[in-house]
Parts: sequence; structure tokens; C-alpha cells
Amino acid sequence: MQPRLTRVFRFTRASYADGVAELAYAFDGGEELVERIRFPQAPTIPAERRAAFDAALKLLHLIAGVSYYKAGVPPKIELANGALDDATADLLDALYLHGLAEFAYRNGLDLRGRIAFPRGGVTAAVGALNLPKRTLVPIGGGKDSLVAVEAIKSIGGEATAVWVGNSALIAACAERTGLPTLNIQRELAPGLFEMNRLGAWNGHIPVTAVNSAILALAAILYGYDSIAFANERSASAATLEYDGQQVNHQWSKGYAFEQLLGNWLHTHVASDLDYCSLLRPYSELAITRAFAKLTPYFDVFSSCNRNFRLLGPKPVDRWCGQCPKCHFVFLALAPFLPKPRLLSIFGRNLLDDENQAGGFDALLEYQDHKPFECVGEGAEARAAMFALSQRPEWQEDALVARFRSEILPQLDASQLALEPWLKPSPEQRVPARLQAALAAIG
Repeated sequence: MQPRLTRVFRFTRASYADGVAELAYAFDGGEELVERIRFPQAPTIPAERRAAFDAALKLLHLIAGVSYYKAGVPPKIELANGALDDATADLLDALYLHGLAEFAYRNGLDLRGRIAFPRGGVTAAVGALNLPKRTLVPIGGGKDSLVAVEAIKSIGGEATAVWVGNSALIAACAERTGLPTLNIQRELAPGLFEMNRLGAWNGHIPVTAVNSAILALAAILYGYDSIAFANERSASAATLEYDGQQVNHQWSKGYAFEQLLGNWLHTHVASDLDYCSLLRPYSELAITRAFAKLTPYFDVFSSCNRNFRLLGPKPVDRWCGQCPKCHFVFLALAPFLPKPRLLSIFGRNLLDDENQAGGFDALLEYQDHKPFECVGEGAEARAAMFALSQRPEWQEDALVARFRSEILPQLDASQLALEPWLKPSPEQRVPARLQAALAAIG
């Protein structure tokens, strides 16, 4: 099979038994690609939740398919179980178009007008399930999810730290929270790697959407009334615009997707299952300021994505010091931590290394666009760098000195204040039960 020449992508079946969900897909008349999601110590599904569980499983099948669809991006999508209602088709069309926008940009593809999930079906309205009032908090190993955990703990909320995959670093962070933990395993279909060998299209997928769908199923299975991610407001900002389309590396972390999925769960799964980002009102700088107070996590957290990639070497000390995430977290924490403490976390001074100039320029959106990574906006990176440029302990470092002499004269200093970035915005959909946790962040 030549993946790029396929004509139809088929959602063939989805099933669940004994804690394992099987999700199957195929191209044209080819063999099935079967993914498995393993839920540990899975309880029996209560009869009153069965319909909700089936709806969440169907959604997981549809969303997880993005990992396989992108291998060939054929022009036709087929569903074994028939057409979708408009709300579901709208959600999937938006996710595949915008969630794969970076993938399309990097591969020179245009997916507009190509993605169309079959529609015309109907779905019955759903009500409340009286789910237990407790929260699944996804842990990613970085600062943001730990801020969300501590905010919920501060109001006495019952919560579980949950993650997908087998990262030892994430497991250590989850254990450090002191919360009960839930580790779900996702096993991609082996055939996908064979398709990659045969020349499949490859690139970034909206993995947060896949994990969100997994956790929606887990919430029904184990009994939780809320899923609280830790996605900040800058996740909604596009990385760049190309040929009239916004390309956002973080689209499935953004507010548009949060609203689409949250509303869908209320109308298709359970009206009392809430999906939100607890950190949505806050900038990356506001979140790093909150994290700077959480010293017990300093020796276990890492936002360096090279720790979490499937293939290739990983940093030996949690921070590679070379990637956009390392650059941004270092820069964002610098205004809020004593300099020696920050250097002890990273083991080096990234702002005193001239070889890192290009990486920091991209963060500042100086002669380059924002990196395709989960980093803050260029304007807040500039505000952080400006703050450092005014502090004697940082002024002599190579890249701060360069900012003062070369970049700052080209900027409007009145637009560089740190304080506006520390104020929350009103944009959020945090449920009433968790609203008090917002005060612990800001």
C-alpha cells in the first residue's frame, strides 16, 4: 500500500471489554489498524452509565483516528456505524482541519474542503448521571498541571492525577502531588509505523484532543464529574497565518476546542460531566509566577518535550537546554525566581550563551515566527526579557545585553510591562464547584 495514494479512510469498529478499548481503522480495502487503550483496574460499568460510556467510546474512536487519517489524508471518510449528527460532525471537521493545520503547513498540503465527516444522523438528548464530585487532573510533567493540582488541593477538592503513557518523569510528578494516581496506557497500531516506513505523511497531531477523549471515557468508567486540564490562554494564539489560514500548534489546547468538546459532552454524554482548563484565564507568565512558589516540585518537573518523544535520545538531566520549551520556561521563570535558584534547576544559564540567540529570537518573534511548540506569546516573552533587562543581576548576560542593545531600541517600551500579563481574563468555563480554585492561581 502507498499511503499517500489511498482514497478512503474507514472507521471500522470500536469495542470495550475488561478494561481495554479497541479502536480500529483502515485505508481503502486494507488491513485494520487496531489501537488499544488500557484502563487499569477498571470497574464494571454501572448500568445507568452504559449509554454515556458508549457515546464517549464512539467519540474516542472518532478523535483518535486523527493519528491514522494523517498517514494518507484520503479525500473520503467512511463510518461503519453511519452518519453523525451535526454537532458531532462539526466537532470532528474542526478538529481534523485545525488540529492538523501545522501538519498540513509543514507538508505543503491544504486540507480545506477535503475533510468532511458524513452527517445527517440524529442523537437523543442526555441528562445528568449524578457523577461523583471529583476531578481528573491530567499531569504532563511540566509546571502548568502542577499549578492546577495545587489550586484544587487548596480548596479541598477531591482529585486524581492522571496521565496517558509510560513516562517515568510524569509518574514522578504525579506521585509528588500526593494525590491518588491513574495511569492509562495508549498503544498505537503497529501498522502505523509500517505505513510510515512506506512513505506515509507524518507530522504533528492534536494529541491533547486524543487524551481529552480518553479521559472523558475514564470519567464515565471510574466516576468523575470533571476533567480539569491546565491549558493557558495563550494556547489559543496562532503560531502563524499561512495562505489565509491560522496555524496553531496548540489548537487542541485552545479555548475554541475546549468549548466544542465541553458543550458536546454536556449534550451527548452527561450534562454533569464538565471539561475545562483551570488555567484558561491566565497567561504563561502568571502561571510561572504561581509555580515559582511551588518549590517541592523543582527537582521533578520538566517542560522539555524531548523527555516525552517516542523515538530518539532523551535529556539525561530533564532539560536539554536547546529546545523552545527549555528556552521559554527559563525565560518565563526568570522574573519570578532568584537567579541562583533558576540556574540550579536548569544546570546552566541559557541567557548567557550566544549560541542560543536564534532560539530566543523566535520566542520574541524577532526576525522569526513563534516556534511550533507549546510556548507563550511573543509579546509576553518580550515582556519577560524586558523585565530582566532592567535588573542588574541579568543585564550582563549575553542575550539580555544583546536584547538591550539590538532589539529593545526597535520596540515600544510602553508595551513591555510585565504587570498586564499577570491579570486574569474573563474567558473560562470552569464549573462552579472549582471556581474557588482560580483565586489560588492569581
